[in-house]
Amino acid sequence: MSVKIPLLVLSNLSAEHQTRLAAQYDLTYAVTPAEREAAIAANGARYRVVLTIGVIGLTAAEMDAMPALELVCCMGAGYEMVDLEAARARGIALANGQGTNDDCVADHAFGLVISAVRGFRTLDRLCREGVWRLAIPQPPNVSGKRLGILGMGTIGEKIARRAGGFEMEIGYHNRKPKEASPHRFFDSLKALAEWSDVLVCAAPGGAATKHIVNAEVLDALGPQGFLVNIGRGSVVDTDALAAALRSGRLAGAGIDVYESEPKRPEQLIDIDNLIITPHLAGWSPEATEASFKRFLANADGHFAGTGVVTAI
Repeated sequence: MSVKIPLLVLSNLSAEHQTRLAAQYDLTYAVTPAEREAAIAANGARYRVVLTIGVIGLTAAEMDAMPALELVCCMGAGYEMVDLEAARARGIALANGQGTNDDCVADHAFGLVISAVRGFRTLDRLCREGVWRLAIPQPPNVSGKRLGILGMGTIGEKIARRAGGFEMEIGYHNRKPKEASPHRFFDSLKALAEWSDVLVCAAPGGAATKHIVNAEVLDALGPQGFLVNIGRGSVVDTDALAAALRSGRLAGAGIDVYESEPKRPEQLIDIDNLIITPHLAGWSPEATEASFKRFLANADGHFAGTGVVTAI
């Protein structure tokens, strides 16, 4: 009987997925900061693989405490809090769950687009208060609007595909144009925002995108414009967003991510022309199972010597 490979899991998993992992690996499940610190202090020398997620990552100091570590995997596509430089300096393999929850995120993103533009949060409240439609300003169409996408990666492309069903014109901003994209490229985010009726942020987190959506960009989007963020909370300046929504300089917004996660964004809580969901755009039973299977495939490939499936 072969010895099970020691695995440290730092992100939340269902009981079923924990059981499936324990059948194959010598599993340590440490999802709170205290459990994580204790596990690494007591057994760091044993672990050969770590499973984490982008928003909680893995630090260089933690890697240093795990001399046998050879593989770090992220369940989702994000990896912004993993110290890639430290891992690569050690020769540690890196992999993520790219592509496993793209459809779920794109579905949710477009749900936020419709909810923000049509004002679902406000309409729901007014209806419950007994207000009839004649006393409510008419919300605009979604169909036919200009949709700007910040970050035309796989998820951005899937959002654009869904927007096509609503006959929306698509523009996007990336670091550079995508050769195969049929959509209009804007070389600055401000120019994209000025053109857009709705700006959807699908950009990754990290220093390069921190507060890239600032007061200037929100003002360019304007008092008839809407913002949706399903990328990372750090992409949008929360204080600037709160000020723009409160002053009417922005018509509305829908966000699934925010800078204070997992704590609620206090600056935004009492704003009615905003719909917020708690960073679950990529969460569904289907997406979670696909992400879990991708981890198994990445780990199997690494330990079999054939390499990971989706390398970072």
